[in-house]
Amino acid sequence: MLMTYAKTKLQEEKVFKDPVHRYIHVRDQVIWDLVKTREFQRLRRIKQLGTTYLVFHGAEHSRFNHSLGVYEIVRRIVDDVFKGRKEWDDSERLLVLCSALLHDLGHGPFSHAFENVFETDHEYFTRQILLGDTEVNAVLRRVADDFPEKVAQVIEKTYPNELVVSLISSQIDADRMDYLQRDAYYTGVSYGHFDMERIMRVMRPRANGVVIKESGMHAVEHYIMSRYQMYLQIYFHPVSRSAEVVLNHILKRVKVLCKNDYPFKYEPTPFLSFFRGNVTLEDYIALDESIMLAYFQFWMGEDDEILRDLCRRFVNRKLFQYTNLNPYKQPEVYAQLQRLFLQAGIDPEYYLVHDSTSDLPYDFYRPGIEGTKKPIYLLMQDGMQRELSEESQIVEAIAGRIKVDHKVYYPEELFTDERIPATLRNEIKQLIEEA
Repeated sequence: MLMTYAKTKLQEEKVFKDPVHRYIHVRDQVIWDLVKTREFQRLRRIKQLGTTYLVFHGAEHSRFNHSLGVYEIVRRIVDDVFKGRKEWDDSERLLVLCSALLHDLGHGPFSHAFENVFETDHEYFTRQILLGDTEVNAVLRRVADDFPEKVAQVIEKTYPNELVVSLISSQIDADRMDYLQRDAYYTGVSYGHFDMERIMRVMRPRANGVVIKESGMHAVEHYIMSRYQMYLQIYFHPVSRSAEVVLNHILKRVKVLCKNDYPFKYEPTPFLSFFRGNVTLEDYIALDESIMLAYFQFWMGEDDEILRDLCRRFVNRKLFQYTNLNPYKQPEVYAQLQRLFLQAGIDPEYYLVHDSTSDLPYDFYRPGIEGTKKPIYLLMQDGMQRELSEESQIVEAIAGRIKVDHKVYYPEELFTDERIPATLRNEIKQLIEEA
């Protein structure tokens, strides 16, 4: 009976119309049942790009449609490209499809800012949803008692079959191939587009992971450069980071006020367990971005001046300005700015904020270096495998090079605030302009 459910097909194929992949096809009953679960439907209320919609107004897409996209890419690979190849074990098909669909299940609202303040971990909650008392777990257990654990292992990259893991998590995986194209589409830029169909056609299964036929090297180069440009132009956009800074400090302020027993006009009930560090799985699943945004609107009427101001800034998109100041290289300038802000009656804890980003466009194997990612291998005509940067001059040029960007964010209105003495305003302005 259990095995029957795993192999059950829908009487009629279901399709989702998708702007990136045209159609997403669902033929398996298990996948269709997972899509209908409460926990997966919650992903409709979690934006894929967090605060980026405040910069690129089309970026309203959710982790729901991204997750479907990752599933569809993996489905095409295993059903069309890998099927019938001796290195691919088709008994792993349902496992990898479920893992692809559910890989982002534990993401919280405005994921990264939320995790920074509340010290939560979306990977931890993904596992809890998969293994806990949830609708998702009930569906997975109908396949087999150990099936939820196997899905969790694939997502956590601990599953013994490296090939299965590499389809979900590697330097050229279905997750990245979907979000680059999807994010490019919804932000309206061209950087993230690459020839995915070509890459999928030249993928080959091997015991240690997916390899790429030598003839597909140029398509992979294009993919890596697309990812590089998307991080520089979209994911690390300074204005989007400004919105995240404001969001981060709203949550930080609420946390401080709760700790000090501040009498909220609008009690932050959905957040209390997060502040106290006793979050239940139900608390986590119940909180989404619609609730957070509603509370930001409520808190625009709070008596606390900092919370009120930060919420108004976020809701009405009155974000911070920024300067290219690296406090690690210019600590005396940053310290002086902090002193001047205090003199001006502005709390630098909330209104002079350092933010940094970094990304590695492509990693290669470096013996003894911790955190080295598994590189992309090319399958040569003689059957040997060679690491991508050994064959590609383009990839070699950027391999292992970490791009780090430092910004300091501040409210630009302070320069015109007549409550602050003109000499003090000018001193702050001069320091920022010279940074």
